[in-house]
Amino acid sequence: HLLADHDKHSLHNAVDVGAHAHYIVAFFVLVIGTVGVTGNALVMYAFFCDKKLRTPPNFFIMNLAVSDFLMAITQSPIFFVNSLYKGWIFGETGCKMYAFCGALFGITSMINLLAISIDRYIVITKPLQAIGWTSKRRTCHIILLVWLYSLAWSLAPLLGWSSYIPEGLMTSCTWDYVTSTPANKSYTLMLCCFVFFIPLGIISYCYLCMFLAIRHASRDVQKLGSQVRKSTLIQQQSIKTEWKLAKIAFVVIIVFVLSWSPYACVTLIAWAGYGSILNPYSKAVPAVIAKASAIYNPFIYAIIHSKYRDTLAEKVPCLHFLSQAPRRDCISVSHSDSSFRDSMLSRQSSVSKTKFQRVSSMSTTDTLWSDVELDPIGHCLRSSYSLGTLRDKEYNSLAKQTNEQGSQSQEEVR
Repeated sequence: HLLADHDKHSLHNAVDVGAHAHYIVAFFVLVIGTVGVTGNALVMYAFFCDKKLRTPPNFFIMNLAVSDFLMAITQSPIFFVNSLYKGWIFGETGCKMYAFCGALFGITSMINLLAISIDRYIVITKPLQAIGWTSKRRTCHIILLVWLYSLAWSLAPLLGWSSYIPEGLMTSCTWDYVTSTPANKSYTLMLCCFVFFIPLGIISYCYLCMFLAIRHASRDVQKLGSQVRKSTLIQQQSIKTEWKLAKIAFVVIIVFVLSWSPYACVTLIAWAGYGSILNPYSKAVPAVIAKASAIYNPFIYAIIHSKYRDTLAEKVPCLHFLSQAPRRDCISVSHSDSSFRDSMLSRQSSVSKTKFQRVSSMSTTDTLWSDVELDPIGHCLRSSYSLGTLRDKEYNSLAKQTNEQGSQSQEEVR
């Protein structure tokens, strides 16, 4: 019994590393906490200030900001203080609560990224079905499921499936992936599969399908452009859109992998029975990198979006530099423009008409695209599928030319 008590107490003892290591970790944790709390707080503030941002897709962004904010505010201060004291000072109960919060909010953020990817996949690749999909009630139900899924994985170590213990430099806590027991090994393997690898595969698949759908539709628009207008405007917009979408998809997936793959690798190394090769540094660094994911998401998903920037620039005086002049090449198309465009292009050849119907079905859901403005992908989509950048002069000349062609064809038929 005394030996067991001694072993339990030894888990909280400081490791034999230099003081500079703790101070370096403390510095990075302080930066991560400050930026994470500030960035996510700004996203939440913009969401509550601007009613136009309260669309169903943006609820996912808000949920991501909430989980990342809670992740930063519950983990960084405790991690920072422990690093200054060079060991865990909040006791066994504090360790369990700290690790539970880290697991809950971290898993929620990861699964929320999965929900965002699936939502965008449906909206972009199946726009007509997405009209009924993107309701506020359904979105709230999905967000609730995300939290319940994360809660189940977070509660498991508290209920006996694995446990929460100090890790790395003994200044933070996580589930016990070091001790080789059936419970610990099974929990580690299942957690890595169902929280990291499977979501990563689905996210990659969704973004790949979105990119292919955009490219396919852009080629249709290019073919229409060569028939309707002797100009390279549409071609340029299509290429630009494809490149932007590719970059965004690349950034999303790479940041996700870089944030959590070191942690997954370390836990799987210990799971495979090679935990002896892991030193305190190799356990502490992945934990810091994983917690840093709370600072990336606000910038990728929200702050680089024009509406969030404009709202923050308006509401926060010191952030007025975030606002930018509206771009002339991204004018949204109204429903009347869509109808006008459809009426003109419907007089083209049957081949063109067949190809245009697919793009037209997307352009007639302008209100839907306006709801997908939670990231630069929505911005690119408006640039690609919106032909509203045509000037009034070009509209009139095109309409006149089309009407003349229609009257000539009617005379030939007579």
